[in-house]
Amino acid sequence: MAFLQVQFFSEALNVASTVNVILPEPRMGIGISAAEQDAALPRVLYLLHGYSDDHSIWMRRTSVERYAAAHQLAVIMPAVNHSFYTNEAQGERYWDYVSEELPAVMHRFFRLSDRPEDTFAAGLSMGGYGALKLGLSHPERFAAIGSFSGAVDIADMTHRKSDGIDNMKRVFGNLRALPGSDNDLFHLLAQHAGDAHRPRLYISCGTSDFLYHQHRKFVPEAERLGWDVTHFEKPDAVHEWGFWDEQIRFFIPWMLGEEA
Repeated sequence: MAFLQVQFFSEALNVASTVNVILPEPRMGIGISAAEQDAALPRVLYLLHGYSDDHSIWMRRTSVERYAAAHQLAVIMPAVNHSFYTNEAQGERYWDYVSEELPAVMHRFFRLSDRPEDTFAAGLSMGGYGALKLGLSHPERFAAIGSFSGAVDIADMTHRKSDGIDNMKRVFGNLRALPGSDNDLFHLLAQHAGDAHRPRLYISCGTSDFLYHQHRKFVPEAERLGWDVTHFEKPDAVHEWGFWDEQIRFFIPWMLGEEA
């Protein structure tokens, strides 16, 4: 796989932005198994980081490059700071950046498939929220979405004492207005329940994760509204990279319909 660190000026953020990208190559190095390259443009996974991380973290903490190589998959990893992939009430337009500007820039720079059936998003924790927000806001764009230990009930987080509550007020503004807004995944589930095209959802969490209770609420609601949901719970797993490395390794073939 080719690894690129792409720096460009973001119109949405009005600042230089950095994105990590891995792209398929015709041949791989020793010890890397890869699918045979065909004439089709690479399928694309937008892979999102969590609250304490940045665009580099998936490459540093997992073997995502090896997993993508086996499927000739391009992976795009942006940085959004503590924004929750949202246009911040007091800050920057990270939702516009991730949902509109970033895909346009990546397709301008690289030869990538733009077909919905070849486009995917996934993330961990805050990034799981971001991936679901992308897929539920624009279901016509994606074939599958993955959330690993995701913050799937953002309104629930505002009721808990946390060092991050001031940041949530900065990002979302009036926290009482979160339920039923376009930042509420439960609202988006219902809003797009009748759409003709909806991505498959993969939702996973460890049973000892501090966000597990959110999953126990979110998954049944998604199923009740008719979304195609695959839910995985790992007994005693917590909020950590061993679990997320396992999950991205499983998710890539799952999202492509190539389960081992």
